[in-house]
Amino acid sequence: MGFMERYKAALNDLVSHSPVGRYFHLENSGHPNEIRGARFTTEMRAGLTTFFTMAYIIAVNAAVLTDSGGTCKCTDTVDPTCSTDEAYNLCLLDINRDFVTATAAISCLGSILMGVAANLPVAVAPAMGLNAYLAYQIVGFHGTGPIDYRVAMTAVFVEGFIFVGLSLLGVRQWLARIIPASIKVACGAGIGLFLTLIGLSYSAGLGAITGSKATPLDLGGCPEQYLDPDTGACLSHKATSPTMWLGFLVGGVLTALLMTYKIRGAIIVGIALVSIFSWPRDTAITYFPRTAVGDSRFDFFKNVVTFHPIQKTLVVQDWNLADKAIGGQFALAVFTMLYVDILDATGTLYSMARFSGVVDPATGDFPRSTLAYSADAISISIGSLFGSSPVTAFVESGSGIQEGGRTGLTAITTGLLFFVSLFFAPIFASIPPWATGGALILVGCMMMRGVLAINWNYPGDSIPAFVTLMFMPFSYSIAYGLIAGIMCYAIINGATWAIGFVTRGKVLPPDYDNKEYWSLQADNPRSQPWFMRAMRGDKQFWKSENPDSFELQSTEIHTKA
Repeated sequence: MGFMERYKAALNDLVSHSPVGRYFHLENSGHPNEIRGARFTTEMRAGLTTFFTMAYIIAVNAAVLTDSGGTCKCTDTVDPTCSTDEAYNLCLLDINRDFVTATAAISCLGSILMGVAANLPVAVAPAMGLNAYLAYQIVGFHGTGPIDYRVAMTAVFVEGFIFVGLSLLGVRQWLARIIPASIKVACGAGIGLFLTLIGLSYSAGLGAITGSKATPLDLGGCPEQYLDPDTGACLSHKATSPTMWLGFLVGGVLTALLMTYKIRGAIIVGIALVSIFSWPRDTAITYFPRTAVGDSRFDFFKNVVTFHPIQKTLVVQDWNLADKAIGGQFALAVFTMLYVDILDATGTLYSMARFSGVVDPATGDFPRSTLAYSADAISISIGSLFGSSPVTAFVESGSGIQEGGRTGLTAITTGLLFFVSLFFAPIFASIPPWATGGALILVGCMMMRGVLAINWNYPGDSIPAFVTLMFMPFSYSIAYGLIAGIMCYAIINGATWAIGFVTRGKVLPPDYDNKEYWSLQADNPRSQPWFMRAMRGDKQFWKSENPDSFELQSTEIHTKA
């Protein structure tokens, strides 16, 4: 055994025999529930792997949220987006830097909280999909939506505390069961298509597609001077933008090739290379043109290592909800984010817990599950105080688990690395949108795998799922996609049930036997929340049914890469 091996063994034994080792159930810690194979150095390596797999979220989340305009106010009466207003664009630069800090800060706090409270190797960060819903639907591009950014942050704050209450009551999985399984899966895939559309657009992506006068979408990829200021369509020089091709070939194709060979951190490599190519000035692909905005970007970039405090998005909640229109949009935003969070956190946490081998085969649950959900929910509300969209458990944590991560030390390590990234804000704030566009498209691609779990054998399941899947990108709204899918499911299946009831089962669809069993399982008392079982007099009310079937149906809902 070499020196390094002996050092690692000694360090592992030292930590295992300490209170830290016993708290996190490391191997040889003496804890009755110690986790076999859980060693300190392995947990550190796993945390490093998880960070490099998900660190792209710092730049991508900041870019998406910046498109909302944050707290910047547009006063241009001609162009409601202020896209060419120099003062507004300078304000967006400061907002983007705030979001870089906010994303890294809440990812740090959330991951450490998850590791300490739940002892799971699962990292937490702002959810892909929900950030797009908040930026482009709730607040709208540059504040053109129905709700002000401050009101949106209030909705996130409220949603987080509702989620805490549901977690403590044990309602979160029961609520998730109410929605049919195929719609749950279609929701994740629909969010993937939504992210792909954003990644292809000019606002936060490659600029490969634009609006058009005659059609909803058109081929883009032209330099900005050839864009129609009214429709955003390319008047000429389509597919000639050098930044689009740089983002497509390096951020897209090269990243996809690295992913094919299972290179860890492939998305980060693609974003980093495109950014490095875009940093030199006086080139056709520069992110620092000789303009007031470009000069401001470059001046901040030159700092390299500095801490940028949150200045414009810190604690910006607005509780003035008396207006009925705002109140209705506020309620819709809270409901949508809560629903997606329930599915997201439930599916991801059970999946990661099972992957790490801590799911109890007798109960189908994992230790400290209530604390895990509560940690995730509390992080949502804390993140809103920073101005961030809702956070959730990241499925990229699976890369760290694959490296051997089994305990909360993995999540804590990832959180500490996010803390280090706080001091490199100039780097993360200088990543151009064409660098993150490829990442958004690839994240959408990975989320599309969920369509395989849709029950295509029965139209009553497949058609509502398809409506959900397609309505999200085409309506540019996650909420409307969910509503459309649920309404479609209720109409089709409600009608077939009524016809079958009236005819006493004589008139049913030919392939009715292929219909998936509704996941509510109302006839199974073990599927009810613990407090309902306790009120019924169940002496083992804390035991729920095995959630494996639900897990398989819902893990693809995640709105992250």
